[in-house]
Amino acid sequence: MKKTLIYQEFENLAEQLEIRLVVGKGSFSGDYCLVEEDKYIVVNKNKPIEQKIKRLALAFSKLDLSDIYVKPAIRELIDAEKKQTLFE
Repeated sequence: MKKTLIYQEFENLAEQLEIRLVVGKGSFSGDYCLVEEDKYIVVNKNKPIEQKIKRLALAFSKLDLSDIYVKPAIRELIDAEKKQTLFE
């Protein structure tokens, strides 16, 4: 799957879960956050698409997606990040 399509799938997943995807510039990596009742994932606009995808996978790995259909390629990326954080 092309990187742009993977990124779009993460955008679709965020929309499905009512998570606002914020893309901005700055000296940050990005992550998932909850502000009161609103859910956000912040992504750095200046980072290469590979790093954006990795940050999105990491953010989604913190959520319970067991009852949600996620395309297999996307779920693999999320699961890989989940496993990686277990060993850090």
